[in-house]
Amino acid sequence: MAKDLFYSLDLNLLRTFLVLSQELNMRKASQRLFVSQPAISQALQKLRNHFGDELFVKVPKGLTATPFAEQLATSITPLLDGLASELNKSDLFDPKEINYPIKIAVSPIVLTCLSGSLFHRIKEQAPNCTLELIGWNHATMEDIQRDQVLIGIGYEQDAMLNVYEQKVAVLTGKIIVRKDHPIKTNPVSPQDMVGYEIASIITPGWNDNFSVAAEIMKRAGFEAKIGFRSEFALAAVSVAQHTDMYIPHSNLFPIEQFPALKMLDVIVNDSYMDTPLFCYYHSKYRRNPLVTWIAEQIAAVLNEQTSR
Repeated sequence: MAKDLFYSLDLNLLRTFLVLSQELNMRKASQRLFVSQPAISQALQKLRNHFGDELFVKVPKGLTATPFAEQLATSITPLLDGLASELNKSDLFDPKEINYPIKIAVSPIVLTCLSGSLFHRIKEQAPNCTLELIGWNHATMEDIQRDQVLIGIGYEQDAMLNVYEQKVAVLTGKIIVRKDHPIKTNPVSPQDMVGYEIASIITPGWNDNFSVAAEIMKRAGFEAKIGFRSEFALAAVSVAQHTDMYIPHSNLFPIEQFPALKMLDVIVNDSYMDTPLFCYYHSKYRRNPLVTWIAEQIAAVLNEQTSR
């Protein structure tokens, strides 16, 4: 009779297998599972004996998965995520009971405008939690996959396995310039911006190698030049305050905090420029009350900031 691979397996080992398949590193896996590296090695040996496969092979920078391990991870991840979601569901969710860190990654163009308001709103309802706001970077989507970041907030990204996107706002494009900038018209069109350089805010993984504003100018038939680029929104603000450069931004920008600047409407082809903003989180949390609550707080703060 063939061996029953399910009922003869300690299911705790599957957690180790999944984390190893995600991290491909014994040390990182041990840190995530809060066990020693020898314990990880012992669990891996049991898994190898159980499945009759090496599963993970050492390489210079860690581990690489065998074809069998890759296929197994792909097959069982949705099943275990669904089980985790069901076990973590609670009809009695109360934000006041949150007494652990919540890590949220925020794109640079949003971080400066959202961080304080979001912190105050969440702390009002969950006073015992620790809110960790970090900048969006190239690894954020993978960190969401690995449960190292709970939620990310940013513009639309390429789809990734097990990462769910939820639209939380639609931002309207604006241009930020200094108060005494030579441009006096409002709204402005691409033609009005000819001759002025762009101070571009970089969102890693989204516009690393291009400027959306420059692309819009080129499509309209006008030359565009990027004079400054930075992942730090306040650096672009400082440049705009002291030059004729302009910052492509949105109605999320807290213009009232910068009296030396003014915000201009943008019209392209007789229309305002609208861009959706998304929350990203692991698909296993789609019905999780904590994640649902956080997404609601983010959407509420965004609505307050953009409708002021």
